[in-house]
Amino acid sequence: MAAYTDTHGELVSEEMPELSDGDDDIDGDDEQWQCLDDEVEESQQVTCLFCDRLLSSVPATLQHCTAEHQVNLVEVIRKHNLDDYGYLKMINFIRSTKCDASCLSGLPDAPLPWESEDFLRPVLQDDPLLQTDPEELCEGSSLPHDALLQRAQAAEERARSSEEALARAMDDLHKLKLLAQGLVLNAETSKSGNLGTVSELREDEDEAYFSSYGHYGIHEEMLKDKVRTESYRNFMYQNPEVFKDKVVLDVGCGTGILSMFAARSGAKRVIAVDQSEIIYQAMDIVRSNQLEDKITLIKGRIEDIKLPVEKVDIIISEWMGYFLLFESMLDSVLYARDLYLTDTGSVYPDLCNISLAAVGDKEKHQDRIAFWDDVYGFNMACMKKAVVPEAVVQVVNADTLISEPTVIQTIDCNTVRLSELEFASDFCLKITKTTDCTAIVGYFDIFFDKGCSNKVIFSTGPQVTKTHWKQTVFLLETPVAVQAGEELKGKITVRKNKKDPRSLFVTFDFRDRKLTYSLQ
Repeated sequence: MAAYTDTHGELVSEEMPELSDGDDDIDGDDEQWQCLDDEVEESQQVTCLFCDRLLSSVPATLQHCTAEHQVNLVEVIRKHNLDDYGYLKMINFIRSTKCDASCLSGLPDAPLPWESEDFLRPVLQDDPLLQTDPEELCEGSSLPHDALLQRAQAAEERARSSEEALARAMDDLHKLKLLAQGLVLNAETSKSGNLGTVSELREDEDEAYFSSYGHYGIHEEMLKDKVRTESYRNFMYQNPEVFKDKVVLDVGCGTGILSMFAARSGAKRVIAVDQSEIIYQAMDIVRSNQLEDKITLIKGRIEDIKLPVEKVDIIISEWMGYFLLFESMLDSVLYARDLYLTDTGSVYPDLCNISLAAVGDKEKHQDRIAFWDDVYGFNMACMKKAVVPEAVVQVVNADTLISEPTVIQTIDCNTVRLSELEFASDFCLKITKTTDCTAIVGYFDIFFDKGCSNKVIFSTGPQVTKTHWKQTVFLLETPVAVQAGEELKGKITVRKNKKDPRSLFVTFDFRDRKLTYSLQ
């Protein structure tokens, strides 16, 4: 889906939203706000380590474990002198193995059963016990039992009394955020002709982006895309000399399929990085295939983490989005390339093309655009202004192509600069059929070429087996009459949406018309 963006460039003044005074609730009390996060955390429900009981706070959980299961966790921490990591491992060990409380009694001083690094992975999402400082637990346990209860109750009461104030503050912040977004967007559209300008004022959409890749469904769709997955597999399996004894970095590893291909192709070591929650399934998958000695998985954005090696020989990644550049994941690959790739190394895939072709499909145009002229006897033509600027991702029937394709951009992943991912290019479509041009379609081709004895290529165009990328269609509000043999010349401009740099604005300029589409 995509949203129409006004390109008139007019700065619209907006009233400053009325903020709540909140004098009684938000009075600048430093102590109240300093403690707010801790108090809210203490008021969270906590699952007992040894049963399904939900407790109101961490102190209540400790008391429950002592009273009901005869396990004093503070004493365990003290006895074994557990640091932060040792404490985290212990909690995750108990939760993952579901061990009985009695297993913590009579433990030897060393080795402890939770010493494996595997127990650093959280078993429960946002587990309050993992967010607790073991030193504070030990200090707090020296208080009398009644004092502990009173402190927990007081914390819960303060958290409840602060909830309304926090909600009001968040509402005020949201109003200011909306105002700022409106100002940024209006400023952006007034400068839409400036290529290569990437505003630093942007809304961070990374959390939603990575969250979308945490669900198994999107990975299932990609893995079942045989054109995509088998092309990567064939490239690696048919060119083992490229990978033999090499250190490989997999950026955005997902389920780890490319990392495992690389390991099976002879790589000495593979480092797989992904920010989404799917990384935890990838860890299990790697272990299930006995490849944990070769593949190291790291959760985090490649821009935020530090690799356990100084340099890598190969970077592999399946970063391509709709119209190739949607999602801007190539930005992360280029960051990794510039920081970690050896001078003789290579990024794969190494070459990519973006192509355009003219489409003459009156039936699709009628269904999507002309439909609004008469909707059950009512004129809804004004809807076209919202519908047309949405780039449509769909499978295009090859029989509806009415021109030869033309390449409008070639990207060499080993040399391209980040600024070059926004570009303008002239195009010339040689028309093959006399009809009406109802749309322009865009797609991309991928090449595994550098240093390969067996080169691999795949396309996402309408003329070949369909992929999950399908094609990107830019519908014309008013079709253009074309003649067989003529050349439809124009200019295309591709730039990032400064409000959300993972999305794109694509502008076509031809036949005295300028059409801007968004891909989001």
